[in-house]
Amino acid sequence: MSETTDNTTADITTADVCAAAIADAFKNDGEIFASPMGMLPMLGVRLAKLTSNPDLVISDGEALFLAGVPPLFAKADKVEGWIPFRRVFDVVAYGKRHVMMGATQIDRHGNQNISAIGDFAQPKRQLLGSRGAPGNTVNNRTSYWVPRHSPRVFVEAVDIVSGVGPSRAAAAGAARFNDIHRVVSNLGVLDVNGPERTLRLLSVHPGVTVDEVREASGCAIHVDGSDADVPETRLPTTEEQLVIREVLDPKGLRFKEVPRSEEAR
Repeated sequence: MSETTDNTTADITTADVCAAAIADAFKNDGEIFASPMGMLPMLGVRLAKLTSNPDLVISDGEALFLAGVPPLFAKADKVEGWIPFRRVFDVVAYGKRHVMMGATQIDRHGNQNISAIGDFAQPKRQLLGSRGAPGNTVNNRTSYWVPRHSPRVFVEAVDIVSGVGPSRAAAAGAARFNDIHRVVSNLGVLDVNGPERTLRLLSVHPGVTVDEVREASGCAIHVDGSDADVPETRLPTTEEQLVIREVLDPKGLRFKEVPRSEEAR
């Protein structure tokens, strides 16, 4: 599809901008197994599959590899393979894979927490547990999706390390395949290529300022150059908007994570 952008397109929302930003995170991956966890990551990956990276291998979120690209949470109409549970860990350990997870906490060094809040021995709140986060982050390219950018999520140090950031991976001798690629939130796009592999702000979404990102973060966020040098996250192209609205998410499920009130300006 063409790369033309119609900035006059009405009603482009922050959810749409986030979906395009997530698609961009997978744009240059080539033929790789995409493992999105969550609604917006699934939308962004399927958008990339239909636009910028048709070589992506996608699944139904469970055991089926899809030949087609169905709408969010629709039953797969075309299946090209399946992966039994006993082979999942082979894919994690040896396969070409890009996973996008959520993060209850993420710190300035790119460590992620989905395990618990508070002290490990007696947490204040039990969450999912580490699940596949350690294996994902030391074996596969990993990105994060944060629907509510806040100081409670972006912290100086996570309470418990689930996903491993680059500095901790290097200290443990596990840096070879550690690749924290992107962090996409409802305010902007970040990576971990700041000084000493810390969070760096790559772009702010339309209508958001660098200071607003700082105020919504509980840790320092590096900016290359001055605040004025931080670009605005691109708007979806006209074709991407049509794919999002008419093909992948005609029911508007994306607004459950990023409400319509957060409109890109």
